This record gives sequence, structure tokens and C-alpha cells, in this order.
Amino acid sequence: MDSCVMIWNMKPQMRAYRFDGHKEAVISVQFSPSGHLVASASRDKTVRLWVPSMKAESTAFRAHTATVRSVNFSGDGLNLVTASDDKTIKVWTVHRQKFLFSLNQHINWVRCAKFSPDDRLIVSSSDDKTIKLWDKNSRECIHSFYEHAGYANHVEFHPSGTCIAAASTDNSVKVWDIRSHKMLQHYQVHSGVVNSLSFHPAGNFLITASSDSTMKILDLVEGKLLYTLHGHQGPVTSVAFSRTGEYFASGGSDEQVMTSCRHSQPAPRLSPPLTRIRLLSAAR
Repeated sequence: MDSCVMIWNMKPQMRAYRFDGHKEAVISVQFSPSGHLVASASRDKTVRLWVPSMKAESTAFRAHTATVRSVNFSGDGLNLVTASDDKTIKVWTVHRQKFLFSLNQHINWVRCAKFSPDDRLIVSSSDDKTIKLWDKNSRECIHSFYEHAGYANHVEFHPSGTCIAAASTDNSVKVWDIRSHKMLQHYQVHSGVVNSLSFHPAGNFLITASSDSTMKILDLVEGKLLYTLHGHQGPVTSVAFSRTGEYFASGGSDEQVMTSCRHSQPAPRLSPPLTRIRLLSAAR
């Protein structure tokens, strides 16, 4: 793995920006809600905040005592939450990069931590086979969901904030209601570890990425598999819908970044529809 951050311009004949600064592999990146900053988390135990321009300016702070697995902006862009192999979740202010508090009940590596859409809650997943729901204000763990056959690589809030989805090493995807604490849906559609997932902004779809080299689009309204997408020649390690839902991008161990585009006009219920999908190789 290299240790750089790349920012790609999707317009034709526009260049990509390469940002160097991390000393080891970069594990997670995210744009701020405003798009004016990019946060990156690395095996070098640091988090960097980048201004996405040709100058590649960044500030770095020593975030954890082990690999930082995940970085996520709050919806208002004021805070960051980070997850680490040091078994902790930490919350920071963005502009001063000031440490606010740590959440410490996991007993193994923390793979992922995300803010809820209203920024009141944090969800985290760990190799200790739990998914924990935290109250940001009280800093208390308010519930633990248990993964009995594996652990969750990735966890995400539904846009409504009422449920979460977990991508598990037992090859399954689970959707949990955070109010009743009950499992709403259980998808066993992959033949390999599920590494990542992303909700469509409208909340109707969930896209998943797996080590079986496929991505799946799940219809959450009907509770069924909608599409299986092929294109990567190895494990698919990351996937995300765009903020508008028009596109999604995926990354894999085959050194490719892929993006989709839609061809049809929005339908009444499915907005936008994902009926005809074309995968484009954006990098090699």
C-alpha cells in the first residue's frame, strides 16, 4: 500500500491531486459536509485534514496509539469521530483539532464509527463482535448489538436515523432498529466477507461490497436483492453512494476505483432509479 491521498476530478481531461503526508497506508477518507476539507486516517496513528487544492495543505494530529481505521465528520461539519485498533473511539473538534472525549467500552479493535444524521448518536463496530450505540452528550453506551458468527467490518446509519446496517465477516448484512433493538432484515446474499456498505440518500436502497468480488444492491422496501454487480477482479473493499444518490463509487484490491452513472430519468418511487448501470474504470 502507498501512503498518499488522491482527490479525483470526475470531469473529462481533469487531473487528480495526489497528497503526500502520511507515513503509512491510508485506511479511511471522507469529505466534510461543505466539501472544503478532506479527513484521512492512517496506519501511522494520525489523522490529517486536507484542503482539497493543488497546494495539498494539511494539518496532522496524533489521534490514537494504534492504526486509525475510520474517520467520519458530523453532519454539521464541526466534529470528527475516529475509530482505532487501540480499542477506542474518539471525538474531536475540526477547526482546532482538539480532543473532546473518548469512548472506551470495546475490548478489541474498533473498525468503524459513525455519527447519526442528527449528530446525537454514534455507532461503532468492533472485532469484539459487538456493535455499540452511544449517546454523544452523555457519552454512555446505550445499547450493544451482538454479532455471534463474526464481527462487523462496517456500520452505517440509515438516512432517517432510525436504524443501522452492518457489514459482517459472516458474509451477511443485517439491518437493526435502534429504537426497538430488533433485527429488521437479514441478507445472506454474498459468498464472502462483506467489507463495506452504503445507504442510498432516499433510504430505499443499500449497496454492499464483498470479498466475493461483487457488489449487491438491496431493495429495503421489498426486502430483497435487486442487482448483483460485477467488475472488480478481487475483493471489493469499499463502496459509497454520492450525496445526491446519482452515482456510487467502489474500490477494490485489484487497484481499481470504479464509478457508476445512470442513464434514465427519475421514476416516481425509485429516485433515482438504478435500472441501467454502467461501471467505468476511473483509475488503474
